[in-house]
Amino acid sequence: MEKLVFRTIPGPKSAEIIEKSRQCEPPCSVDQTPIVWDHGQGVWVWDVDGNLYIDFTSGVLVSNLGHNHPELVFAIQNQAPRMMNCYSFPTPERVAAAYRLKDMLPSNLDRVFMLSTGADATEAALRIARRYSGKQEILGFYGGFHGRTYGAMGVAGSMSTRRHFGVPVPGGIMAPYGYCYRCFYGKTYPDCDMYCLKMLDRVIESTSSGDLGAVIVEPYQGTAGFVFPPEGWLKSLEDWARVRNVLLIIDEVQAGFGRTGKMFAIEWEDVHPQLLCLGKGMGSGIPASAVCGESKVMECMKPGELSSTWGGNPLASAAVLAVLNTMENQKLPENSRIMGEYLKARFMEMKSRFPFIGDVRGKGLVLGIEFVNPTDQFTPLPEITHKVVMGCAEHGVLLGKLGLYGNVIRIAPPLIITQAELDVALDVFEGVFNALSS
Repeated sequence: MEKLVFRTIPGPKSAEIIEKSRQCEPPCSVDQTPIVWDHGQGVWVWDVDGNLYIDFTSGVLVSNLGHNHPELVFAIQNQAPRMMNCYSFPTPERVAAAYRLKDMLPSNLDRVFMLSTGADATEAALRIARRYSGKQEILGFYGGFHGRTYGAMGVAGSMSTRRHFGVPVPGGIMAPYGYCYRCFYGKTYPDCDMYCLKMLDRVIESTSSGDLGAVIVEPYQGTAGFVFPPEGWLKSLEDWARVRNVLLIIDEVQAGFGRTGKMFAIEWEDVHPQLLCLGKGMGSGIPASAVCGESKVMECMKPGELSSTWGGNPLASAAVLAVLNTMENQKLPENSRIMGEYLKARFMEMKSRFPFIGDVRGKGLVLGIEFVNPTDQFTPLPEITHKVVMGCAEHGVLLGKLGLYGNVIRIAPPLIITQAELDVALDVFEGVFNALSS
């Protein structure tokens, strides 16, 4: 087991590279811990100063297999000398990856269109939905995030993607998500009987022009702070959509590929969307995404109306095959579920001792820890979040921060993590929380 020691952040080499970055790169990317990554192996990352960290970000929910998994590295090395890109022409690798993925999906999703990024997938899904339904309006949710492209922005409720960018693509309708800790309607679950879903018809009646064709939703909201709706919420939304003949688009770009403890998050409630967006962990470090759908829906698009320069390229497709085979052979979704239960139980116990922890939520290896004013245990306290992120990094645990108020840390280690490795990180959390409470 690797040992973690205190380190000053940033180290001298990291500081030098960060300063060079400031001189040539715009400051528009996500604000991260000020270190410069050098290399990684498994759940471990080294910076350019030689400091060791345990990665609780999975490279922002991408490296589900961990860093440089040997099966993935072998697949990439084997494919690279043969062919890396092949615009729109079928290749054995692309077709094999599509078939392999299709066999893992709910049976109604029998078509797979390979792309490169999560935003690619959601953009394609929006175009397909509008073409198939013949309607222009799409329902999204407050706090939702579906990519940083303009079409995705129009159906997202994320302030970071909507503010100060002008009028989004028309047709987006917004409604409150099932964020029980901060209910938009001031209700309390389960007494509310999912009041936010009961209000959907009122939202549509008040804001729609009568042209609603689809609803797009995340199984859990990532950017909003790893917000998980109550059990049964997503299935009830599916029922609502089917009764009203509205296409259901599930955005699993973050949630898919074992992250929540099942291969796909929709499996938890046996949800069957007409379109499913996948990405991030699909390539475990290699850019790969897909929009999967029912044939009757996907076939509304004529040849050439969906294409991608890099989508489904042989290198990425070989990586996808390696990811899917490794996940199945090593039972990584199951490990995610088991390790996630252990991790959540430990954080729930900490919540009982540290009053600045307002909420612990999640499933599998994706948890959100929300920090609040310890007096009222509700008012967002982003300054604590910053101290936790920096304190953990100084002791060797890398975290991300997010949330509508900037007061949530995201816990998302690679799915290969062991309980012993979790305990190393949890000891760091204990120490940082104790220091904050003293």
